[in-house]
Amino acid sequence: MPAREFYGLLTALVVPRPIAWVSTTGRDGVDNLAPHSFFTVASVEPPVVQFTSVGRKDTLRNVEETGEFVVNLASEKDFETINATGTDFPRGISEFEALGIRREPSVSVGPPRVAGSPAALECRLHSTLRIGDSTLVFGHVLHVAVHREMLVDGHPDIGLLRPLARLGRDEWATLGAVHEIKRVRYADRPGPAR
Repeated sequence: MPAREFYGLLTALVVPRPIAWVSTTGRDGVDNLAPHSFFTVASVEPPVVQFTSVGRKDTLRNVEETGEFVVNLASEKDFETINATGTDFPRGISEFEALGIRREPSVSVGPPRVAGSPAALECRLHSTLRIGDSTLVFGHVLHVAVHREMLVDGHPDIGLLRPLARLGRDEWATLGAVHEIKRVRYADRPGPAR
C-alpha cells in the first residue's frame, strides 16, 4: 500500500487523537500556531508531553531554534480557528496575525499562549527523536495555566474544557458521553478467597 494511503488508514484507526495546538516563536520573532494530532503524555516525573511533527514544519523549526513551545488546549468552541491554523501559511506569516487570534504572554517561556484557550502547557524542549519522515518532540512542562472557570473543586472539568479530537480524513470529534468507573485492585476482586 502506498505510504499516503497507509497514513489515511492509520489515522482512521488510531482514534480519537487529542490535539496539541502548539504555539512557537521563531528566531525571527514571528509567532506560529499549528495543530498537531499526534500528541500525548510521555512522562509523569519529570512532566513531559510529546507531539509529532510529520515532516519539517514551522513548529518543529521554531522549537529547534528556540527550545520552547506552548501546547494550548484545543477546545470545541475554537473548532474552525484550529482547523484554519492547519493551513500551510508560508514561513514568516503568523497565524495569530493572519487569523486575528488573540494571544497572551506565557509565564515561563517566550512563545505566547492562545488567550481564549481553556488551558496551556508551557514547555522547554527536552529532546527530539527522528523516526522516518517524522520527528517526535518532547517538552518538559514548566508551567500549567488553567482558566479558573474550567475548574470544579480545583480539578479541570472535562465537560467545561470540551476538548476536540481528530479522527480520519477531514473528520473531527467532540466530547460524547463521559463514563466514570473506578479501577478494581487485584486484592479487591471478588472471587474465591486467596
